[in-house]
Amino acid sequence: MTDNKQGQSITQQFVPGAAKALHIITDSASSAVCSASHTAEFERAMITERTKAGIAAARARGRNGGAPFKMTAAKLRLAKAAMGKPGTRIEPLCRELGITRQTLYRHVAPDGSLREHGAKLLGHRG
Repeated sequence: MTDNKQGQSITQQFVPGAAKALHIITDSASSAVCSASHTAEFERAMITERTKAGIAAARARGRNGGAPFKMTAAKLRLAKAAMGKPGTRIEPLCRELGITRQTLYRHVAPDGSLREHGAKLLGHRG
């Protein structure tokens, strides 16, 4: 630790790495960095708190957020009937329903029976 012309103490730290960079940190600069760090941490906490409060308020009004589901009950009934028939081609069926192959198989088995997500969508128990 050394003193500069104004009588401030200066800390010199040698950091290993490219060109052995020399960092000179004065007491006032160090406290300014700490102050900025604390302010940023406080702001982040406030943003998180406001976001959670906004989401809770939206849920209280009946809004859940997110994109609407592609598979509807009507589409599921059509898919179930089509999958139960032999010779059904999956790609054209998915294109007609406006869903992906993964969505189709998440709701309906290849034999046309409902899977867990399909039963939940139609309100079936079991």
